[in-house]
Amino acid sequence: LLRSSQPLTGPNRRRCRDDEKLLGTILDEGERGFIIDTRSAQAAKQARMGGGGTEPKSSYPQWRRLHRALDRGRPLQESFIRLVEACAEPSLGMDRWLSRLESSRWLGHVKAALSTACLAAQCLDREDSNVLVHGAEGTDTTLLVTALAQLILDPSCRTLEGFQALLEREWIEAGHPFQLRCARSASSHARGKQEAPLFLLFLDCVWQLSRQFPLSLEFGEQLLLALFDNAYASAYGTFLCNNEKERSLCKVKESTHSLWAWLNQPEEKHKFLNPLYSHNPLVIWPSVEPQSIQLWQGLFLRWIRPSQHLDEAWVEIRRLVEGK
Repeated sequence: LLRSSQPLTGPNRRRCRDDEKLLGTILDEGERGFIIDTRSAQAAKQARMGGGGTEPKSSYPQWRRLHRALDRGRPLQESFIRLVEACAEPSLGMDRWLSRLESSRWLGHVKAALSTACLAAQCLDREDSNVLVHGAEGTDTTLLVTALAQLILDPSCRTLEGFQALLEREWIEAGHPFQLRCARSASSHARGKQEAPLFLLFLDCVWQLSRQFPLSLEFGEQLLLALFDNAYASAYGTFLCNNEKERSLCKVKESTHSLWAWLNQPEEKHKFLNPLYSHNPLVIWPSVEPQSIQLWQGLFLRWIRPSQHLDEAWVEIRRLVEGK
């Protein structure tokens, strides 16, 4: 599973022979690979008219390109804001609530992300093919797909330690611009041009996996909520800046504490573990049918819905499991 941080053609439609050579060495003679483009075919065509932005088929004869458009930027941010506004209005009737939930299109984004990740996973697992994922910049939807595909395929990524390593590798080191994307909360009246809840969308997709496979992830909802909170406002330096270069220049590692170090303290760690976890060596294929995608109530409704009884239930489950 590969990710591309930029289109495979250069400016003014110059062929990038280094990229052609690189992709050519990945596949043996007779093998085929898949390039999953997270832009629409129309967006790729427009980029090509502007001087680049797509792979000429003749230059990559062993690779098949598949377009799976995923929204990012302003459309995704507006969807998030509409959902938060609907969830913050307690007086809505049933019909009005369902209408606003549907019009937010948030669950559609969740479905699209999971569907594309499943496609990448299927190409790897069932077709036994190499997969390259790329999009407009390679730091947003590209990372969303590659990280989810690894969770689906690799049981080691579904452990607490493995999940932290996945986040560090696929989101932080790969250059997701947290400072730009998570500049303000969704409740803010300001609208930053670079804001977009891509990381939140990833966490929501992980929650969907944990709900459909409640025994297969070593961590629980509390970890996902903590990651969301720390992505937007944190006492730790893990999600600071936009890339590794900025973190190095700001000396983030030398002058701040790591979120992972706090999470892994014994007195904190047990709060984030799933007491029902049982190692599952198999691939977990989530259902992406509309009926299977649910609103993440633990996040979007946590300020208007008391969680005391749910928290007590998890404490009791942990007590029963540990008492065996």
